[in-house]
Amino acid sequence: MGYREFGDDWIDCRDKEPVVLAIRRSETVNDLKTGGQTDPALPEYDVVIVGGEVIDPGTGTIGAFDIAVKDGRIAAVEAAIPTERARRVIDATGQIVTPGLVDLHTHVYWGATYWGIEADPVAARTGVTTWLDVGSAGAYSFPGFREYIVNPSRARIFALLNLSSIGLIAPTWELANPDYWNIDLAAEVVERNRDIVLGIKARIDCNTTRGVGITPLEKARELADRVGLPLMTHIGNGPPTIDEVLKLLRPGDILTHCCTGGDMRVLGDDGHVRQDLRRLHEAGVVLDVGHGAGSFAYATAEAMLADGIVPDVISSDIHQLAIQGPMFDLPTTLSKFLNLGMSLEQVIACATVNAAKAVRLSELGTLAPGAPADIALFRIETGDYWFYDIGMQERQGDRMLVNTLTMVDGVELAEVPERELHFWAKVPQQQRSAAAIGVRARQSLS
Repeated sequence: MGYREFGDDWIDCRDKEPVVLAIRRSETVNDLKTGGQTDPALPEYDVVIVGGEVIDPGTGTIGAFDIAVKDGRIAAVEAAIPTERARRVIDATGQIVTPGLVDLHTHVYWGATYWGIEADPVAARTGVTTWLDVGSAGAYSFPGFREYIVNPSRARIFALLNLSSIGLIAPTWELANPDYWNIDLAAEVVERNRDIVLGIKARIDCNTTRGVGITPLEKARELADRVGLPLMTHIGNGPPTIDEVLKLLRPGDILTHCCTGGDMRVLGDDGHVRQDLRRLHEAGVVLDVGHGAGSFAYATAEAMLADGIVPDVISSDIHQLAIQGPMFDLPTTLSKFLNLGMSLEQVIACATVNAAKAVRLSELGTLAPGAPADIALFRIETGDYWFYDIGMQERQGDRMLVNTLTMVDGVELAEVPERELHFWAKVPQQQRSAAAIGVRARQSLS
């Protein structure tokens, strides 16, 4: 769980304003403006965050540290950084400071798909700085996704390309028509967008495949191997069967919805984790939570943890339905696992360095000096909380992660109004009732 070592010569400059494309590491922005002459009156850092408890599992930095930001990068992580050296000082006393969260399973293609939400408004209130949209766009809809979703976003957005050329324009059925399994077309889209396409996605269950069996996953396997990227597969209720799915997974692939309660769950008839799943996990298949509105069961999660199988990645599967509860957002999902007995360091790792590593984003999910200054601040609020899975099974907890600040490239994301959900995004009354209970519980302690 490391991070990429940055060289001494050239580093990327990810500022939204295209002033310069790159600068030498020995030259700061101020150096460029002053011809290399350092003005001692100018502050050394743009931002210093002081007083917080840093939790950065990727570097093993855990404890009371200050963090300095310069030109959109982490400049220093030290026990004490003088505040007079900064243009802006953020007091994080009583809070935890983490790398910006990396949500490995999201749907953010707003306006052109059934599921998509807008990333930036949610990013600002959740600490999620990197969003992986998994399969919302297929080959035919990917240009629009890049132009109208990725490019204008303040948060970072990457994608897994759907095997289906139409993506997730409808609730399901995207793989039921073999005419949409165009591997040549998909491979060309990957080649044209390798900077943001990090893998291949296929949803495999009784609805998405609708009578064509395991063949779509076989085609997705072929595509992933051809382009040399990981394959993420969704599981739920079959057919196909979990046995058929597991046979097609390779080290580095991602099994999302690993805590599903559906008949494709990772538990055997004895209630314990299947041995073939255990072997695949040990070989390097990534287990991702992907909570969503239909894919998280407490019974499965608790059985996995009891058997010593801890998810590698905790993700939200946020979309038009899931955002209404009981999933809500990634911090709430992390809080569920925190209250199931995972340590704070473990849950933060699952949404930072582990998630970034799963899709080869080695410079993200860390506060290492030289890394992009993607930072999140949280309070850990205590009280009586009721958490729900998608079957409305409840568990009581006493801790909740609440985001207080989100920073991308050293710039704080301002909270902006969220769009109203699409009129078709209606959840059952039972889910709305449980969501209301959860909202009231959070508001009572805010």
